[in-house]
Amino acid sequence: MKVYRITLAKFSTGLYASGFVARWNSKGTFVIYTAGSRSLACLENLVHRSGEGLDGGFRVMTIEIPDDLAIDRVVLNDLPVNWKEFSQRVSTRVMGDKWVANGKAAVLKVPSAIITEEFNYILNANHREFNRIKLISSDEFSFDRRL
Repeated sequence: MKVYRITLAKFSTGLYASGFVARWNSKGTFVIYTAGSRSLACLENLVHRSGEGLDGGFRVMTIEIPDDLAIDRVVLNDLPVNWKEFSQRVSTRVMGDKWVANGKAAVLKVPSAIITEEFNYILNANHREFNRIKLISSDEFSFDRRL
């Protein structure tokens, strides 16, 4: 399965996890956020960057997850009704941190908070099978000026 990540060029040469806090992880939990499509990766950047700083120096990373690699899943029914709200990020962080700690799978499939019928894939950079996940390509990416 291919997944996608749009990032600044300086971060696009390898699979690096920053450990910064986000929706599905606490600070110091090293995961990489990817999306099931280039278009969802674009929307995620647009939302998280608030439309600022989209004027250059980006690349889209294509990442291959082997078909036989276990993937854990979070389904909408497992989430609080208002899980997308900023105030509820603690609950999703707890879920993500527990997933990392249990170490059963290198990948977690989660619904996108932007389009809940589409999915993001979180990669656990410290999982024993993380090295099976490969960066296939890193290509120039430009955000449409109308965004």
